[in-house]
Amino acid sequence: MQALSSELTPPSHPPLQLLLFADRRPSSWDQIQQIRDYLQTLKASRGYDLQVIDIEKQPYLVEHFKLVVTPALVKVHPGDRQVLAGSDLIQQLDIWWPRWQHQVEEHLDRLRVADPSMQASDFPNGSRNGNPVYSGELMQLSDRIFHLSQEKEELQEQVLFKDRLIAMLAHDLRSPLTALSIALETLEMGQELDDGEASRLSPELRSQLLKQARSQARTIERMITDILQAARGSETNFRLKLHKLDLAKLCQEVMIDLQYRFQQKAQTIETDIPQDLACVYGDTERLRQVLVNLLSNASKYTPSNGIIQLSILHRTTQKVQVSICDNGPGVPEENHDRIFEDRFRLKRDKEQDGYGIGLSLCRRIIRAHYGRIWVDSDPGQGSCFHFTLPVSPV
Repeated sequence: MQALSSELTPPSHPPLQLLLFADRRPSSWDQIQQIRDYLQTLKASRGYDLQVIDIEKQPYLVEHFKLVVTPALVKVHPGDRQVLAGSDLIQQLDIWWPRWQHQVEEHLDRLRVADPSMQASDFPNGSRNGNPVYSGELMQLSDRIFHLSQEKEELQEQVLFKDRLIAMLAHDLRSPLTALSIALETLEMGQELDDGEASRLSPELRSQLLKQARSQARTIERMITDILQAARGSETNFRLKLHKLDLAKLCQEVMIDLQYRFQQKAQTIETDIPQDLACVYGDTERLRQVLVNLLSNASKYTPSNGIIQLSILHRTTQKVQVSICDNGPGVPEENHDRIFEDRFRLKRDKEQDGYGIGLSLCRRIIRAHYGRIWVDSDPGQGSCFHFTLPVSPV
């Protein structure tokens, strides 16, 4: 919908200025035409200017005039601003039009008194407040101020968010770095003993320490990757390396990497993965991110000695569905969609460690695979996070 103007009589700027606010519904178009037709039948000795405002394209004007109902007709000049709203605009116009014409004549009389040398053709230009050009400039300035205010708020939010990310990253990196250092130092001490005397490290312990070191290194890498992707904003374009992928094997690898976390809380992992599970078509490292994020969240919210379930099923012949369930506090229904938004955190999590970006990254990764991710949850009954992936072509 574009801003339209009625015919002006006389050709100079008319002193009666009207703004008609409407949306894009067909009924609104009908009302606009009815109002335009009605105005053309009225006798306006000095003419008028009617501009149709699309409320979706110019929301700042809706806010500026404090409108709550559309369609709405606003008289911006002369005299005080006046708003007519509702479905009976023509009936209201029938009442107010004579009064507005009277206000126009009073306005022109005041101009004659202020400057008797003015010609009749100059009267419609009016004072600066009555000039449509000035009103247009005011609207443009209001528009600019509105957008600058929005940009300022967004920039302030980004600065605060990145400051918080830096502080959290510095805090959260300590734990995996400490675990990685201990594992490497223990291996190093065992190597030194091997040179001169019998090693105190059994092959099993060596293997466990190496796995622990790899797991913590991956944790650090994942944290840094998440932070970098969040810093680039929500419109990050993922460069996927798509190939045929054994999803069951990837799930096993991730569970081994997170084994230390589960053991710390004595949590049990139950799996239900079909033997004949088809391979999916995806990016291994991106899907690893999703699994690590969801399983880490499940461990975080599941109490000690709790149960976490990971299951996969054939949703259709073209899709498989992965489900990760916990018996934690659950997610309120009104937040089922919001938890996947950037930086959104539930009130209960405000004081906990975390960035509020993990689930939003998961959603962007799954969408990049043309899949879907969602949550089923009731407060106090745990949560089940599900996502779908395409089956690999044969």
